[in-house]
Amino acid sequence: MIDPKEIETYQKLQTPFYRYDLRLLKATIDELIAQSKPFGYHVHYAVKANADSRVLEMISKAGLGADCVSGQEVQAALDHGFTSENIAFAGVGKSDWEIELGLNNDIFTFNVESQEEIKVIQEIAHNMGKTAGIALRINPDVKANTHKYITTGLEENKFGINMWELPDVVELLKNSPNLNLKGLHLHIGSQITDMDPFKNMCLRINEMQNWFIDQQIRFDHINVGGGLGIDYGNPTENAVPDFKKYFGIFNEFLELRPGQQLHFELGRAVVANMGDLITRVLYVKHGLKKKFAIVDAGMTELIRPALYQAVHKIENLTSSSDESFKYDVVGPICESSDCFGKEMTLPETNRGDLMAVKSAGAYGEVMASNYNLRPKAPVIYVD
Repeated sequence: MIDPKEIETYQKLQTPFYRYDLRLLKATIDELIAQSKPFGYHVHYAVKANADSRVLEMISKAGLGADCVSGQEVQAALDHGFTSENIAFAGVGKSDWEIELGLNNDIFTFNVESQEEIKVIQEIAHNMGKTAGIALRINPDVKANTHKYITTGLEENKFGINMWELPDVVELLKNSPNLNLKGLHLHIGSQITDMDPFKNMCLRINEMQNWFIDQQIRFDHINVGGGLGIDYGNPTENAVPDFKKYFGIFNEFLELRPGQQLHFELGRAVVANMGDLITRVLYVKHGLKKKFAIVDAGMTELIRPALYQAVHKIENLTSSSDESFKYDVVGPICESSDCFGKEMTLPETNRGDLMAVKSAGAYGEVMASNYNLRPKAPVIYVD
């Protein structure tokens, strides 16, 4: 909930801007740690969700690791206090310089996603006189029941090594002396709110572990990725995800071997609800059958609705009307897809009203663009 005094201040500011509630971020991190610590689980923060400096500093100081998917994210993690031994580097397309960066900093693991990548990392590590810690990202072919663009664990996806490739991978690793096989890595998708896919992944991992043990291969750790969703429909009532239920699924169904650690890579669940996109109504346009609230933020500041058909809760912060109407809330970008929500029920809205697009702390600022030559929106912190 945004304090009325804050709103008074925001009315004087130029919009759009991101509002990050660092108090909520701290409460979320505290709950995550409280629910994961009893099991001894290790949590890496998925930097791709939000790479804001103050956000990264808070998360690193809390002792979480970093999950990175580019060399720039690896460098950002190092620059913001994450220790190299707690940095996991995933991604299907690691370039040579990114691999060299990870090797030079002795990061925890490269989560490898293809046989070709295994060969390249072995070659670069050999040339540098280094040993690379790796985890095999396996494609478990588990349905995540989420949007097709954020599903990553099916055979039709570009991510991971397929099960039928494993005999060749094992043979390849025997001839890769500069690689240290540390772990098994899986990630089935994002914004998952049904726990059954996570249960199914656990059962699939149990089967995989048995297969690898038959090959005399044992892993120091299992990395189950992330994917825990948030409640976009009720971000105030359910501001902090149910980490207890989430971690409990893995405790109940995943069969860890003696001494084996369990790692997670959570992003959206940590930062999404701490962020709002604050925008101002430029015009209210009346069509034949609907009303449009045209705001000054657009897909350049939050692309999720245009890209994933995602629905964010939208609040009018300044209307005092008792009457409500349905509006299509749209941005100024010269694209028909630049729409935050259709048929959104809002109190009577007028030019100059401030709106908050909720749950914009994940995949908002980091995916922003300067399309139409728009400048990057600033961030205001509440702490």
